[in-house]
Amino acid sequence: MARDRFAPDFDPDCGDAPLSATRHDIVIGRWQGPRDLLRATGPDRLARGHRVRLLAQACAGSSTVETWLAAEPHSADALVLRAATETARAFNLAIAAGRGVPIDQSRTDGAVLACLAAAEACPDDPTPWTSLISVARLYPAGVRRQELARWWDELYQRDPYSMEGHLQVLHYYSARWHGSHGLMYDFARDAAGSAPPGCPLPVLVQYARVEEFRHALDTSHERSGAVGLGQHWTNDGAVGDVRRTWERWITGRKEDAVAPGELRDVNYLAHAACWAGAAEVAAPLLRILGHRATRTPWSYTGDPVQQITRRRKEHGVRA
Repeated sequence: MARDRFAPDFDPDCGDAPLSATRHDIVIGRWQGPRDLLRATGPDRLARGHRVRLLAQACAGSSTVETWLAAEPHSADALVLRAATETARAFNLAIAAGRGVPIDQSRTDGAVLACLAAAEACPDDPTPWTSLISVARLYPAGVRRQELARWWDELYQRDPYSMEGHLQVLHYYSARWHGSHGLMYDFARDAAGSAPPGCPLPVLVQYARVEEFRHALDTSHERSGAVGLGQHWTNDGAVGDVRRTWERWITGRKEDAVAPGELRDVNYLAHAACWAGAAEVAAPLLRILGHRATRTPWSYTGDPVQQITRRRKEHGVRA
């Protein structure tokens, strides 16, 4: 009998081949690549948000976006990418400094100003407002409630079902940042309840469960000693949430194909379904994903390759 040679593909661009080619342009300092990619992306908000976010991560360690702006100082796309890049740089500094160590506030302020400039240059684009909500987390005490609400209103007016925008608010409201488990779950469930069939927002509840798990690990100071996590994934509420997300989102989708910008979200639901023991959800999701995978959230519960491979075998999913 032939062996199952399955190996997950953790493509950082989630199968977006034009994005991968543009990353190479950034490495060699060619700014025309990002310009042409964003121009070709057009108004597709899911693809644009995905590409801007990953381009920003690639640009954070180079001067490519600054070179683009020097050549085309009035380019709205360049300003949007600069805002996302400044946000990525601010987070990179925070990570390098270590948890709980404040970074230079001028860096965070600079990212906020870049986001506001991008929003003015591209008034219909929700992307700068997503970056703005993201960078708000880096202020030690967060931002004023009224300010966050105003930024959220601006984003919501432009894209009321923005998955990435909702996710940034969820992170902000989490106990690891400026909120609590209760506030985070309330936001996730409210968004899920108002989402139309086929919209991915119900998976925010699975993101919230992962956030709660990560916070428990952070505060336990030892991965194997986290208290109260024995039934974190398998309690009745967790299992019910998985099934509701499947029904509201996946069964309501019009297409079976998973876009690059959706791949992480599908992995979050597949991970939750596997850990919840909801085989009727886990098996079809693993088949939909095939070899495509994202390292998170699998990396929070062990080795991603081993987990995905084992779960596929458990549910009879073949390579």
